[in-house]
Amino acid sequence: MAKYMVLGNYNAQGAAGVIAQGGTARVNAIKALCKQIGGKLESCYFSFGEYDIVAVIEAPDNVAMTAASLAVGASGLVSMKTVVLLSPKEMDDAAAKVPGYKAPGA
Repeated sequence: MAKYMVLGNYNAQGAAGVIAQGGTARVNAIKALCKQIGGKLESCYFSFGEYDIVAVIEAPDNVAMTAASLAVGASGLVSMKTVVLLSPKEMDDAAAKVPGYKAPGA
């Protein structure tokens, strides 16, 4: 399964929902969403600063993760940024396949 880091921000109405229902309810909702796409929530933290919530999610593929992202985005209460995560093995495999490249002006 692929892993993704999701960085989210609540708008005013979304933040009010977190205040009313609490953080555990939000994490449970994310777990349920992940299950629906055939994935799982690996970790989830609330934060302050640039992002309100940070989660690491395992999903079967990019299509499944995009479906989850569309569902969240359609709510209008959370904006998300999704980062694809690679394992060390995946990075090793990529490094072994690096093609030759001529940089502009080189």
